[in-house]
Amino acid sequence: MDSRVESGLMIGPDDKVPTSEATLLGLQHVLAMDVYVPPIILAGMLSMGAIDSQGLLQGTFLAAGIGTILQTVFFMKMPMSQGPSFVPLGAAAGIALAGGGLKGDGMATLIGALIVGAILMVLLGLSGTFQKIINKLVPAVVGGTIITCVGLSLIPSALNDNIFEANGNIYQNMELASATALTLLICVGISIRFPKVQKIFRTGSIVIALLVGTLLSATMGRFDWQSVAKATWFGLPQRTIFHWGVHFNLTAILTFIIIYAIITTETTGTWFAMGAVTNHEITPKQWNRGIIGEGLSCLVAALSGATPVTGYSTNAGVVSITGVASKRVFVAAGIWFIILGFFSKLSAFLAAVPAPVIGGVFAIITVTIMLNGLNVIRGIKTESSDLYIIGLPIILTLAIVLLPSKVTNNAPQLIQYLLGSPIAIAALCAIILNLLMPRDRY
Repeated sequence: MDSRVESGLMIGPDDKVPTSEATLLGLQHVLAMDVYVPPIILAGMLSMGAIDSQGLLQGTFLAAGIGTILQTVFFMKMPMSQGPSFVPLGAAAGIALAGGGLKGDGMATLIGALIVGAILMVLLGLSGTFQKIINKLVPAVVGGTIITCVGLSLIPSALNDNIFEANGNIYQNMELASATALTLLICVGISIRFPKVQKIFRTGSIVIALLVGTLLSATMGRFDWQSVAKATWFGLPQRTIFHWGVHFNLTAILTFIIIYAIITTETTGTWFAMGAVTNHEITPKQWNRGIIGEGLSCLVAALSGATPVTGYSTNAGVVSITGVASKRVFVAAGIWFIILGFFSKLSAFLAAVPAPVIGGVFAIITVTIMLNGLNVIRGIKTESSDLYIIGLPIILTLAIVLLPSKVTNNAPQLIQYLLGSPIAIAALCAIILNLLMPRDRY
């Protein structure tokens, strides 16, 4: 049977999509990704001024765009979008501040560590050992569990960071998120009830929902028009490696080798999620090429003066909702990101969309990712030990998400990095349990 039919997709990865349609659907992916959030957080941690903050944003957009095109067209050859990971932020800020901050060698030291770590990822893929590691350590039950934990770990972020704890009145936040989510559900419902308009209401459901949420936020006075008005129209990225320079520090390099290992574990979950959504089994060559593409994406980010850009799990949820997995759409998303790297006014407009509007869509996207993981598990003939391989990582994911910050802050630095990535902890737990638990069928 056609994998597109089995996966419920309207448009498969290799299907042709008109340029105008791909352009709009690519923008939809960009809107659904909170790509601007990690650089804004890091800018705050480093007390960056407006010019430095804008440079960090532009570098991040540029790296995300180039990385997306590299992975989709040349390396993974799957619909794959790259975006900045939240995992390295604490380590990045710590290294930059320890090196003297913005006025010293802080950013140069950070860039040096990022470059070395990215090159090591490329070498790992070129060696051909990455797929052997995956084949040995990540069978279907582990892969399905990781996908489930990816979605589960994002739900609290969608609700807390984007809605309950976001800036503004909490009741307004809930109204905006609810209205946005309801619009999305109505669009999907219409597409199911009336197949003739499916192409409009399913494929464009996220854009329509975000548009309704943004318009509603504007009527509440929640859309920041001033930040858009103040932004320049165009500008070259000003805070690249040519501005900050590069400095190699052994401690910083070792720190980021660990960070990259954690990021790789997260990215593996994202690839599994996209494979499940598109009903595609990732080949050994794709695993190795994918880690090369991941390393090159992170290298571009380092040279652009930004933190690592990695596979974004959000996009698997977008594909699941819209039914559009065309690689052309993802290439269009990459081009949009590159445009945002130079078109300052447009990036300011997207950054001004209130967090609760993003949260309303984001919450539904995370659930679809989780359910795709459970669908993978459902298709497996489980053994008694599999109940623990599946269950304990889910418990750990929730435990780490709910862990009080005072516990995390008092932990050793390496443990803090791990605790900052529930997906990495869950993946390691599932892998270890799969290796240690006896295989005993019912």
